[in-house]
Amino acid sequence: MLAIWKAEKVSNRQCAKRLGRAVSTIGRELKRNSFEGKHYVAIHAQREAYLREQKKAHAKQPLKNTDIYAYVTKHLRMGWSPDQIAGRLKRKHKNDEHWHITAETIYRWIYAPEQRQEKQPWYEYLRRKQKKRKKQTGRKVHRSHIPDRVSIREREDVVNKRLVFGHWEGDTVEGRTHKDGIHTEVERMSRKILGAKVKTISSEGTIPVQKRLFEKLPKVARESTTLDNGKENHMHYELKELDMKTYFADPYSSWQRGTNEHGNWHLRYYFPKGTDFAKVSDEELQDVIEEINNRPRKILAYQTANEMFAQLLREKQTGVAINS
Repeated sequence: MLAIWKAEKVSNRQCAKRLGRAVSTIGRELKRNSFEGKHYVAIHAQREAYLREQKKAHAKQPLKNTDIYAYVTKHLRMGWSPDQIAGRLKRKHKNDEHWHITAETIYRWIYAPEQRQEKQPWYEYLRRKQKKRKKQTGRKVHRSHIPDRVSIREREDVVNKRLVFGHWEGDTVEGRTHKDGIHTEVERMSRKILGAKVKTISSEGTIPVQKRLFEKLPKVARESTTLDNGKENHMHYELKELDMKTYFADPYSSWQRGTNEHGNWHLRYYFPKGTDFAKVSDEELQDVIEEINNRPRKILAYQTANEMFAQLLREKQTGVAINS
């Protein structure tokens, strides 16, 4: 109708009154969409509006807004998953929808055709960027008698249900030659990982490393550890010097130490099977562990393992529950 009225020489003010719009709105429409700035033709105006909308859509910042885009790309580079990123944003900005985004939206952006064609596509930062590895044969159980072995079946029920803090699960991540590796300990409630290199996967090589890891902790944070039946754990009884209890999972039952298995899975992202740990420095290993411990976890309501560990430690030391 506007084009017909203008062809009939109706004033802008009268057009605005008929359409229930401000005079300035009519003025802007005529200025933006007139052919050669002189003639307002409906089909031409529609085309101009469409082209502007298309340009605006393609110029739109990916991932909702520039703040979220910057946060997502930064934390993908840090090894965070889309779920961890989305969950952490909602935790930090509970009442500000400007910062809210779903993990599914991030995944769709990562796998969009235009992103996959980049020189370094964003999916390469995801943990499962590679094809799933074949399940490797695990270390065989050392069948000789383990002195003072206490079965996991005797572990207290409150520990099994993760109701008390300070109970760990330990294991050794093997290197390329199967002679050296990394001994890891993961706290069952907080999922905090401790780790250090071992030169030989043996009792003599492992127990000093275990002691060093636990000696740094307050006594209330080192109640017990649950181990497998490998030869490197035969001298477990020396942890009694730190007033720690030791338990052993059943043979071929890694699921009974699932917390540690999952923690080692995080490490394997950085150090895949076949890694020569002789070429990995202590500083590099600790940087990786700290990065994992500072990553928000869905199972912790998007707190980090370090945050949860500190909270649980304060609660146990003071005997007062602290609201997260």
